[in-house]
Amino acid sequence: MAQPDAPDRLIDFGTSLVEEWFAVNDGVMGGVSRGALRAGDEPGTAVFEGVLSLENRGGFASVRTPIPIGSLAAAHSIRLRVRGDGRRYQLRLRRGREWDGVSFTAAFAPPAGEWREVELPLDTFTPTYRGYRPQVPPMDAGEVGQLGFLVADRQAGEFALEIAWIEAVEG
Repeated sequence: MAQPDAPDRLIDFGTSLVEEWFAVNDGVMGGVSRGALRAGDEPGTAVFEGVLSLENRGGFASVRTPIPIGSLAAAHSIRLRVRGDGRRYQLRLRRGREWDGVSFTAAFAPPAGEWREVELPLDTFTPTYRGYRPQVPPMDAGEVGQLGFLVADRQAGEFALEIAWIEAVEG
């Protein structure tokens, strides 16, 4: 059992497999953006990278992975160690294992080229469904079963977000 305010490492790319992540890009609606997660050049890191395109009404790329349902039940925030490229990204949480449905989202924009720890309080995550804000009950962190990243900042071009780890902060 984790101590109050002690982090619970959800994903550590020193031990987690990038093969457990899958991409959902705007091709599902006719777009041509590309995004995927790969092992990073630095040991113990992964990179969410690709090319964002605004063609064919596209404009998003995302990756996600399952996490144990209930692993966020006692958490008050999520902390991640990332190195950005100056773009705005979203951390997205989803209930259960369903492929489609409402995501709960928090945005962050780490400075380009610098490793930073970003902490996102769970009570700041907002519901999103296909670009809209649905009227749904607040997120129950104990029901979260998927975690992912999305880029949809309306800036065509290459993107790359390096990730070392993601942890739940309890307390």
